[in-house]
Amino acid sequence: MLEALEKRELFRLTSGGVCLEGTYHRPVDPGAHACPVDSNSRLGVLFLNSLSLPRAATGDSAVHWADSIAAAGYPAFRIDLPGLGDSEGTASTDLLDIINAGGLAPAASSAVAELVNRFALSGVVIFGHCAGSVSALYLSAISKECKGLILLDTYFYLPQAKRSDFRESLSGWARRSAIGGLLSNAFDRARKLKLSLRGSSLPGNANAPLLARWKQMASAGLPILLLQAPGIKAQGSKPRVGEFDYIDYVLNLAGRRNQVRIKFIENADHSFANREGRQAVKQHISDWLGAYFPFEDPNRNAVGHASAESNDLQIPSTRASAQSADVGYVLGSR
Repeated sequence: MLEALEKRELFRLTSGGVCLEGTYHRPVDPGAHACPVDSNSRLGVLFLNSLSLPRAATGDSAVHWADSIAAAGYPAFRIDLPGLGDSEGTASTDLLDIINAGGLAPAASSAVAELVNRFALSGVVIFGHCAGSVSALYLSAISKECKGLILLDTYFYLPQAKRSDFRESLSGWARRSAIGGLLSNAFDRARKLKLSLRGSSLPGNANAPLLARWKQMASAGLPILLLQAPGIKAQGSKPRVGEFDYIDYVLNLAGRRNQVRIKFIENADHSFANREGRQAVKQHISDWLGAYFPFEDPNRNAVGHASAESNDLQIPSTRASAQSADVGYVLGSR
């Protein structure tokens, strides 16, 4: 515990007159990596809140990933946006609607600018999970300091803040009952027919402004890692029968110049906080950072050094080494 505290530091930022609380995960000491800790050429990784969760995230998963990123030599930061976690501000009752409209992006952009200046960073990779990934996408379009995105279970539609109690109980009954399961499957087939009749047009609840930001940033070549967990009744990497395939849609939106990687983590749940999910996310981040943001010294064997130092993230030194045998797409190769 003491060792962990020595590697972390609390800090404060000011955004729009509001004090934001954050945690800095210090990278390894200057002698351990080719990119010195006090160098202004270093890249940081910034974690945003997922909806109303504090910056530690479910099961302290964000703490785990930030520690591993810092152990690999990259400065990592977790902040609470206004009204969330330990930060000042009033939590809004319509927070989900605000996030889906990009309402937290201006405050986050101001925080990023101050963070880059204070810690002498060359830029940041923005990490967002679920609603946090929506904010990260909006943020990337207005922040010149954003150099890449790590997005977990991003949704590109406008979800309801909360399903009715009747729908919740009905879904639970369908999962537990054989008859309910048959009716659920029949409902899925009916939705599939409706989907096929609509063709390639987007569903009515698609988040068009968010999709526009995705197209803008992905087609411009911003490095993006998109990690997805299986949904309820999903067909492998495909969505549930009758649901619109947003992943395939955004894949096509990304264009030829994209640098997007999509990976499906089969044994994770939506939080990615279970053992398999946390480990898989850590490894995919490792591969991706090493491929797109390697340390500057070409003579340094990053993998060998990381293995000797720690069992955490191992940073490969070449782009090719980030290819994964897991289920996934590398956009641009389709």
